[in-house]
Amino acid sequence: MHSRQVLAGIVSALGITQIIGYGTLYYSFSILAPGMAADLGLSLSQVFGVFSVSLFIGGLSATYLGKQMDRIGAATIMTIGSVLAALTLALCAWSPSVAVFAIAIILLEVSSGMVQYQAAFAALVESNPRTASRSITYLTLIGGFASTIFWPISAALSGWMSWREIYLVFAALNLFLCMPLHFWIMRAGKTGSSADAAARPREAVIGAVPHDARSRSMIMVSFAFALLGFTLAAILAHMVPMLGSIGLGAAAVVIGSLFGPAQVASRLINMVFGKNLSPPALAVVSAVLIVFGILILLASGDWLPGAVAFAICLGLGSGINSIAQGSLPLYLFGSEGYGAITGKMAAARLALGAGAPFAFAAAMENLGLSLSLIGNACLGAVSIAAFVAVAASCRRPATATV
Repeated sequence: MHSRQVLAGIVSALGITQIIGYGTLYYSFSILAPGMAADLGLSLSQVFGVFSVSLFIGGLSATYLGKQMDRIGAATIMTIGSVLAALTLALCAWSPSVAVFAIAIILLEVSSGMVQYQAAFAALVESNPRTASRSITYLTLIGGFASTIFWPISAALSGWMSWREIYLVFAALNLFLCMPLHFWIMRAGKTGSSADAAARPREAVIGAVPHDARSRSMIMVSFAFALLGFTLAAILAHMVPMLGSIGLGAAAVVIGSLFGPAQVASRLINMVFGKNLSPPALAVVSAVLIVFGILILLASGDWLPGAVAFAICLGLGSGINSIAQGSLPLYLFGSEGYGAITGKMAAARLALGAGAPFAFAAAMENLGLSLSLIGNACLGAVSIAAFVAVAASCRRPATATV
């Protein structure tokens, strides 16, 4: 077993890289998109259309990447991914045409799958399957600061730097900070694995789903995460501009920044008080909070306390959802082949969620914000029902030594 110090170091290092990975590769996009559109001669919808295509292709790569994580190690994939993220951010910053820009954004999303939560969770399961669920909670607690840090940073930098210059700064962060940390995790994992093998047999988690029901449960839980992912991605991609458009003005950035602390708060609450909640129950709670938050915004409009409650509920639900994405597959299907399993689930979630930014932008332009939010809430309600069905079909997982 990894020493507590090494495991704590791995979780801390991954926390830093997740903040940078999500901040530079995901959260900053909605802030920088208007500048991209103006620079490239595109409409904002077209820019988000490119983003949606890139999310779809990135989602398709998740299954392959998951298998490679099982084969060569998640930390190795993350090290390579940091270099690819830096190169593609630089390519995006240089792009002289819309075609090169589109290719760069697509490659950026492929690299995202190599460095964000899917890979980080697999690295923690590799380190110690038995304690992985707790480590995932700690990791998401740290990673929850990504939007809080990078939305204001991106907004501030865009005041005196072009989006191209900002992407070069982000490339440097991925290359000179994230890559060395991922490389250290890779080395620590190999050293720790050798020590583990010499010291004691490795514990594996056996899933709660009977073998003959795995395919059906995989489809159901992938469907639930995909729908909820679509619901959340649609809102997050437009959160700050959307809040500004309903009359909240400069307060939109401040309100949007509450999303991150709410994510952190939900994970902290779960860590302290949620020990008796199973991963299926966590998934249900997360979906309910996200849908409730959307309904609050729908009912409150430009009323400031309502917008604050919306951001907090969305953050609480998103924070718990991130934990469920890592812990529910481990709970349901066990630690054997975890990378490939989560890769398939991520592919379904990302492929469906890929259309969310573009679809929501188009819906707001053609149907208005209220109808768009109603449709989004309905999709989230279906995911609640799917998670309830999954929770009702589980037995408690066991452990085995291998």
